[in-house]
Amino acid sequence: MKIGLDIMGGDYAPEAAVLGAILAHKALSGPKLVLIGDKDIAVKILQENNYSPDNFEFVHTTEVIGMGEHPTKAIVQKADSSISVGFRLLKEGAIQAFSSAGNTGAMLVGSMFSVKTIPGVQRPAITSIVPQVTGGVGVLLDVGANADCKPEMLLQFGMLGKLLAEYVYKIENPRVALVNIGEEEEKGNILSQAAFPLFKASTLFNFVGNVESRHLFDDVADVMVSDGFTGNIIIKLSESFYEIALKKGIKDEFFDRFNYEQYGGSPILGVNAPVVVGHGISTPEAIKNMVLLSKDIHESGLIGQITQAFQ
Repeated sequence: MKIGLDIMGGDYAPEAAVLGAILAHKALSGPKLVLIGDKDIAVKILQENNYSPDNFEFVHTTEVIGMGEHPTKAIVQKADSSISVGFRLLKEGAIQAFSSAGNTGAMLVGSMFSVKTIPGVQRPAITSIVPQVTGGVGVLLDVGANADCKPEMLLQFGMLGKLLAEYVYKIENPRVALVNIGEEEEKGNILSQAAFPLFKASTLFNFVGNVESRHLFDDVADVMVSDGFTGNIIIKLSESFYEIALKKGIKDEFFDRFNYEQYGGSPILGVNAPVVVGHGISTPEAIKNMVLLSKDIHESGLIGQITQAFQ
């Protein structure tokens, strides 16, 4: 297996990405890491840290897609960017998974243009981990790929999240809930009210009803489904818990688990290959865990399971 890593994406790239590649290489056993970006800079960073470039493969690129660039225009106009080249390698089968802490929109567009959406999936979704007070984890999706959704899309997100929880996080018969402003069936906006009966009638997963945001961390569900606008607000608010705790000098095991570094990145579910997007401020530790998550997704057979489920 070969895992492609964009070393030019992220606020602290390429140094953070290359240092993360070193940590990932030390943790990996078997898969080969392919560093995509400016080879000369990467080799220099590796040598400065007394780590042999021979531990990696390199694909040199000359362009970078900035964090603020328009995703579709950048993918089309910057064919030699690290993200564009990464997706070309993924499409050709030269790598089996691709990770980047770069422009999230470009990663989403690149996924859909190159390896494409799995047949039957209306829209790919981006997921995030939600720590539970009992020590486990839950899956929240969508967290930003689809700000506006149709009820049928939420139903598909439930299935995508269920498969991720089951095959990657080893949660047996995961409980799926719909994020809402109340637990009652009739509560919510037009989208929630239309989605609830679809979830209730579905036999695709173990639906346990609505979940309010105050119970997201209470282990009442394993998969929590929302539109991307709501999910993005939830996850960014959750991340602030950890940041505030650090600023106030609060040391708490539960709040520590909101540290994004532990989870590495967010899978883009519903495309024909493992694609993981990291936080723009990813540190070397986060980059390492992003790469390891890519490996886990590939080895779990998740893409095949999603393909089979949506046939």
